[in-house]
Amino acid sequence: MAKWMSVAQVKEKIEESSAEEVTAQYLEAIGKSKINGYVTVSEKALEQAKKIDAEGHDGPLAGVPIAIKDNISVVGLPNSCGSKILESYIPPFNAHVIEKLLAAGAVILGKTNMDEFAMGSSTETSYFGPTANPWDLERVPGGSSGGSAAVVAAGEAPFALGSDTGGSVRCPAAFCGVVGLKPTYGAVSRYGVVAYANSLEQVGPLANNVADIAVLMDVIAGYDRRDSTSIDSKTEYQKALVEDVKGLKIGVPKEFFGEGIHPDVEKAVWNAIHKYEDLGVSWEEVSMPHIKYALASYYIIAMSEASSNLARFDGTRYGYRASGENWHAMVSKTRAEGFGAEVKRRILLGTYALSAGYHDKYYLKALKVRTLVKQDFDRALSKVDVLMAPTMPNPAFKIGEKIEDPLTLYLSDVNTCPINLAGVPSISVPCGFTDGLPIGLQIMGKPFDEPAVLRAAYTFEQNTDYHTKRPPEVA
Repeated sequence: MAKWMSVAQVKEKIEESSAEEVTAQYLEAIGKSKINGYVTVSEKALEQAKKIDAEGHDGPLAGVPIAIKDNISVVGLPNSCGSKILESYIPPFNAHVIEKLLAAGAVILGKTNMDEFAMGSSTETSYFGPTANPWDLERVPGGSSGGSAAVVAAGEAPFALGSDTGGSVRCPAAFCGVVGLKPTYGAVSRYGVVAYANSLEQVGPLANNVADIAVLMDVIAGYDRRDSTSIDSKTEYQKALVEDVKGLKIGVPKEFFGEGIHPDVEKAVWNAIHKYEDLGVSWEEVSMPHIKYALASYYIIAMSEASSNLARFDGTRYGYRASGENWHAMVSKTRAEGFGAEVKRRILLGTYALSAGYHDKYYLKALKVRTLVKQDFDRALSKVDVLMAPTMPNPAFKIGEKIEDPLTLYLSDVNTCPINLAGVPSISVPCGFTDGLPIGLQIMGKPFDEPAVLRAAYTFEQNTDYHTKRPPEVA
């Protein structure tokens, strides 16, 4: 069996042999892995595949294996969020997206590594150690969904689920040379996803091609009464897979090509835009003046929400508990021992931003800036169909290179976090290489206009071969 197969090819292989055999081959690849992409491999995967073989291959994903980020609840599998404090926590319920996947017949291979509580851009803050980038084992895969992107790139799963709070699906997609979609806020239920920053994050798929992203979106998207932010948009994602972009208008926001962008990244993205020109697409430069404030606004909002969300982890109800002479000592020691340095940093900064005397100065001002950023997107997208820019300003950096310098690491999110503030859809597709490392093109669209984003990405993919390249480190 080829390590890298599309969903359609996996389904063909299942019909030729069995879901059990296909699952066993992916489990064998995981067993030989060099990247530390999984933190848990499901002991029930083969049993699940056998059951699907016995019942027939009727569902849209019948027998197709999938990897799940370790902050999405799956009954019977640990849901650690990459943290010591939840290392022993096994959820008694499935997330909404897992219910949908199981109903479609998918086989869950296991849970993938991630930055602790999704706080990071490199998968280095995980309690279980860093994940390596399949293209260069000395480099990061991006984060926080680095494990999910890396296992797809390494051929250890046909596709995976991640979560995107400020670029956490698109960043690793760009660094690992795969496709990653951050859907419109509300398009996919967040029920059963451990919260980092509720108003920003969204579950998103990662795959080796755009078609598989659409297949997965048709399964996981839709209304869920348990998530008050979810919307039933009735979008049919696979119908957007049309190789035709004639008449499409592209906007190129100049603010996304700012100081610090790697020259090869800029060149690759412009080459992609010129490729669209060859396909009959027009483009124009647009200005989004408040984007320069987006990163600061994002981190204030995200850290403030994190400080509230993570208050529940106190050793009283679930997860790790340290011993202490009284309740206060127990809680203090539990958090001191259970949380990693980056999580503590963000909780402290968020608590400070929300504290009396600083709430209006920081948090309220950040919310006002968020509105201005969203208005920038509304104005730009009123003139064009999609926006295009680099996903990440630089290719994957080396493990350990930035982890001791949080501000430099935070700057990695400069091109991805504005999208989460605005709540619009955005996809990252491979568009080139520099020194053997992948480069991602980011395509952004109007709210709930994933079809335009997918059509643009699919057409680019059909006219280039970047998505067919495989990492030499694991080939």
